Formats: sequence, structure tokens, C-alpha cells
Amino acid sequence: MTREPVIAYVALGANLGDAAGALREAAQALARTAGISGLRCSRLYRSAPVDASGPDFINAVAELRTVLTAPDLLDALQAIETHAGRLRPYRHAPRTLDLDLLLYGGGRVASPRLTVPHPRMWQRAFVLVPLAEIAPQLVSTGQLAAVAEQAIEPLEV
Repeated sequence: MTREPVIAYVALGANLGDAAGALREAAQALARTAGISGLRCSRLYRSAPVDASGPDFINAVAELRTVLTAPDLLDALQAIETHAGRLRPYRHAPRTLDLDLLLYGGGRVASPRLTVPHPRMWQRAFVLVPLAEIAPQLVSTGQLAAVAEQAIEPLEV
């Protein structure tokens, strides 16, 4: 039986190495992943680390259509992170690539491994600004105003 596609949103971030290149490669890897289609990405943004250390992050948000379940999509995201050299030496460590499942259709997931909607997405300008760029209907002006003090700027490439 074929599943109906779901629109999902994924946050992309990196702050080690060629972070902008890592996000572009991750977007290409997502587009090549079986069960994913219709990938659209926001511009790249630079932001200071939030609850993390290291250099500034480069961030984006991708919209995609998928027939994968939320846990299977998480597996695909983590495989792409691993391929990019992602290590997890400690919580909030600097990273070569970080892919977070933000939204999975209108679904909710609460498991030890995955929480959707992402529990902190509404508190982070580096998620809300690029999300509002590609899906303005999902982000209110009030939500953007609540994170306005967090520094974020479009990356000139």
C-alpha cells in the first residue's frame, strides 16, 4: 500500500568547516533520498549559537514532500548527518551538520527518540525566520516578534 505524501519541514544547521557547503550538500542528499520529493529550501542565514558553543551557525529550513513515516524520515536525516561527519561528543557541541525534523504534516509525535513539532522551534529565530520565508502561513508576526532580539542575518553567497 502506498502512503499519501506528507509535507514536512526540516531545519538545517552547521557551525564547523564549510557550513554553507554542508547545508547545500545536505539539501542535495535530501532531494536524492527515496521517498522524498518536492524539496524547497530557504536562503542561508547566519546566527549566533543558542544554547551551544563554537562559531556562528549557518542555518536554513527545507520543505519537502515525503511518503516516509516520521521515524523513517528521522533515520534518513541522521544518515545524512553521519555521512557529513556529525559527531555527538556532548550535548550542544559544535557540529558539521544538524538536521532537525520540525513539522511532519499536522502530525504529533512524542517518543523518547523524536518529538514533533520540534519542542523548541517557536523559540528560535534561526528556525522561524527561514521557515517564514518558505511557509509564511506557518509563522505569525507575533512569533517572529518574540524572537526578534536573536541576531540572524541572510548570508550573502
